[in-house]
Amino acid sequence: MTADTLIERARTLLKLRRPAEAERELRGVLARDPEHAEVHALLGIALAEQRMPSEAVGEAREAVRLAPDQWFPHYVAGQVYLMAGRPGDAIATLRAALAIEPGYAPIWRFLSRAHLRAGQWTEAADASRRGLALDPQDAESAGLLALALTALGEVAQARDAAAQAVRLDPEDALAHLAYGRVALEFGDPGHAARAFREVLRLDPGFGEARDLLLKALKRRNPLYRALDRLRGRFFGRWWVVLLLPAAPMLIILLLLVALLHWVAWTVEAFTTLRLARAGDARLLFERAEVRMAGLCCALLAAGATLIVLGAVSSHEVVGAAGAAVMALITPVQETVHTGSPLARIVLYGWAGLLALVIAVSAVLASMSAVMLSTYAGLATIWIAAGVRRLTGRTVSL
Repeated sequence: MTADTLIERARTLLKLRRPAEAERELRGVLARDPEHAEVHALLGIALAEQRMPSEAVGEAREAVRLAPDQWFPHYVAGQVYLMAGRPGDAIATLRAALAIEPGYAPIWRFLSRAHLRAGQWTEAADASRRGLALDPQDAESAGLLALALTALGEVAQARDAAAQAVRLDPEDALAHLAYGRVALEFGDPGHAARAFREVLRLDPGFGEARDLLLKALKRRNPLYRALDRLRGRFFGRWWVVLLLPAAPMLIILLLLVALLHWVAWTVEAFTTLRLARAGDARLLFERAEVRMAGLCCALLAAGATLIVLGAVSSHEVVGAAGAAVMALITPVQETVHTGSPLARIVLYGWAGLLALVIAVSAVLASMSAVMLSTYAGLATIWIAAGVRRLTGRTVSL
């Protein structure tokens, strides 16, 4: 069997999402011709799809080294870098490909993806437009343009681009994802939920669509929607507490922000439990998220019970302990909605420490310790923001 036949078979296997078999074919070609640049490039893709980023990057670099004056190795290397989570390198490599071949629309499409991954919305929109100018029928580029315009707050243009993407290819998952993101961002959670369900129908393994569908279902609740909007506007930033020595009265504003987050997290718990008991939405939730939502509802009930007992028995410490128990909702929810495993370990440890301090303080009837625990629980929004910053992750809602 000739090398060209093996390469074509490998390309077909990659399209069929069978990267391990494609790798075998490609390595067979390299056994005959170790310096075949195209094969090294395709092998990089096969390895990246098998989640072997370091090996994939090595093959992509070898392809570029062997054929630096050809656009294809740079183009494939950009894809490999993107799949390896290195958008900066992907952007540089894709621009190298465009310097050689600026008229190939897919390069612009992947450049747009890389800019989106890097949070460079304007550059992503520009790259998508360049791709669409070369190929007006490219639904994926239209979808990427819609995502970039959504991030830029361009409502009308984002809606037009998303509608264009769906119209060009009704079976493209990214097109429906873009349509749902536009609807979700600009206040139409019902249409957003339908779009994300369509994404999951077309591509059941699309994890981002699952998370966005949950968010859309939650935002159909008007109270949740209002609180989520306010929480996004007053998101806890760890450095805010450093301003307290210069502006002591800022403590009042910080307390109001902390209480707002506590209310939002409480509504989040109730909404999660309600949706988790619903028919088709039940399978969308992870068990840990549902368990923690149930725990938060239990903390609310236990705290309210202690407050009532404290008022009836005239034991102020018992009532204060009830408030502290209710405040634990914030650290529990901040933890379960944090993406980094390391950050979750730290925040779970913090929540457990607070629970222990509350229990000991209540037994010792230490009002000051109980009150400090309450404030510390509510202030977890800033502690969690600092922990996520250190671990390089953001809150996942």
